Amino acid sequence: MRAVVVKAFGGPDAVEIAEVPVPEPRAGQVRIKVAASALNPVDAGVRAGYFGGAGKVLGLGWDVVGTVDAVGVAAAWQVGDPVVALLPAMGVPLGAHADYAVVDADAVARVPASVDAVHAGTLPLNGLTAVQALDQLDLAPGASLLVTGAAGAVGGFAVQLAAHRGIEVTGHGRAGDEELVRSLGAAHFTAEGALPGSVDAVLDAAVLGEPALEWVRDGGAYVGVHPGAQPGPVRGVRTGAVEVAADGARLAELVGLVDAGVLTLRVAGTFPLEKAAEAHALLAGGGVRGRLVLVP
Repeated sequence: MRAVVVKAFGGPDAVEIAEVPVPEPRAGQVRIKVAASALNPVDAGVRAGYFGGAGKVLGLGWDVVGTVDAVGVAAAWQVGDPVVALLPAMGVPLGAHADYAVVDADAVARVPASVDAVHAGTLPLNGLTAVQALDQLDLAPGASLLVTGAAGAVGGFAVQLAAHRGIEVTGHGRAGDEELVRSLGAAHFTAEGALPGSVDAVLDAAVLGEPALEWVRDGGAYVGVHPGAQPGPVRGVRTGAVEVAADGARLAELVGLVDAGVLTLRVAGTFPLEKAAEAHALLAGGGVRGRLVLVP
């Protein structure tokens, strides 16, 4: 089968299509015939060597949507089930950018009924990152939250999820993003930032770091999306970063919110698997709104 891999770090031209054996599921795992898988900035980071792994063949792709093709012992899914899942592809030889992917059965949820496979393929990584970041902030309804990078994939989901929880959301982004961010449910928008100490919490999807921390009130909370890159606590502000984890039950909740119209899945374009390097080049150019999706 075909798989997108990196054998040496570099730019988009480091992306290769390799022929590899079809993986076999072990106990508690399922194999999915991949129908679509989003390209995310973390894939570009793996490709460029930001996360290590020199000298290894590294697979790319975290988002999986497709059909269960084979099951291991004690896997609570059946061949033919249409599913979506998160495959944490950090330092592994085979990711979701492939014809087939093997994932733990407890990472799997049934696909949304209201969208096609391409759109469903944008949900797992970014949706789970957003909801797990909000869980870490632990805000009550009525609290004020500023989301940086609010027009991006993680930020956009965070805006929608927080607004759905009754949180007063301010979206931070480029001036031209205001209409989009407000359409996602933000009560307020800023391209300049906020007054110091003016919000209860910040979800820093744009990785602004200390400047965003200054906007949080004394005793508030800050959560980033790059583990280890968050600023240290000051003024009693609790700081942390989300390290996204596969969670089929939580993913199923997000699927329900997609079908209920709470979450919007945004696709910027599709590429066949063999043109993965072209998709990486487009992502590297910046300004993409929504996710680029690879289709085997």
